[in-house]
Amino acid sequence: MKAGKEIVRRAAFSWSLIAFGQAPPLVEQTVGQSVGEPFGLVVNVDFVVLHTTVRDAKGQLTSALLKSNFTVYEDGTRQTIRLFKQEDSPVSVGLVVDHSGSMKRKLGDVVAAAKMFVDSSNSDDELFVVNFNENVTLGLPAALRFTKRFDELTRAIANTPATGQTALYDAIAVALERLQSDPREKKALIVISDGGDNASRRTLAEVLVLAERSNAVIYTLGVFDPADPDRNPGALKRLAAATGGEAYFPASREAIVAAADRIARDIRHQYIIGYSSNSVRPSNAYRKIRVVADSGERGRLNVRARAGYRPTRAVAK
Repeated sequence: MKAGKEIVRRAAFSWSLIAFGQAPPLVEQTVGQSVGEPFGLVVNVDFVVLHTTVRDAKGQLTSALLKSNFTVYEDGTRQTIRLFKQEDSPVSVGLVVDHSGSMKRKLGDVVAAAKMFVDSSNSDDELFVVNFNENVTLGLPAALRFTKRFDELTRAIANTPATGQTALYDAIAVALERLQSDPREKKALIVISDGGDNASRRTLAEVLVLAERSNAVIYTLGVFDPADPDRNPGALKRLAAATGGEAYFPASREAIVAAADRIARDIRHQYIIGYSSNSVRPSNAYRKIRVVADSGERGRLNVRARAGYRPTRAVAK
């Protein structure tokens, strides 16, 4: 009887975390017996958390929708929404900045975009910087994991010279790992690059798998000249689409700054939707997600959420 009570107690604790938005997204939780433990039941729960943006036909952010307005499908099967909220909660953000030789003339535009993002963000957001050319480095001092201060972000971006080749995929992998170590529920990456990569040890396919196992939303800013031979807008689009973010290709400083403002407002107006997956697929299989919003008389709505995920496993002791 003790085993049954212990399972109930742990399950209740897990659901209390979910109710407050603290359940780890995209995680398969296993509660039960290991060798030498007195418990004989095993319970598997995949709880998926989606950060969802809704805009109307004019591109304006749509607020005041209810849980009943949303339907979530995983691999074509309708899911029961267990968690629903919309609030301007603080977010952890990584700025991944290309410092290869082709970006030399554009770093001033990047700093201007960072300022706009900070100005438009929640005052409690925390940011860090990952700089890369053929090497990947953290922009902030070692003792400072995150910052809210624009002057510290400026130094973090400007102190690395723009020279050399491009290890974009390695930089994104480093940024995703840093985000996952942060306890905040909302996480995002803003990748500023031409999309090219000629120096990474990782491939685009490997980084996409990492992104599918993360709960971070990736936004990309493709900054390049039309004749730039290293540009790869397709990679930037794939990274954004896989995670529910958006890809932008601004042609001027003003457009870069405007994109940063739009990203900040996008993050602040997301709906947080959570469900317990009823999938019977293997735990490491990719699962497709589709989110639909019915506005009633409000007209057509455009919903953006991650395209799918790969579960990760956490074992509760």
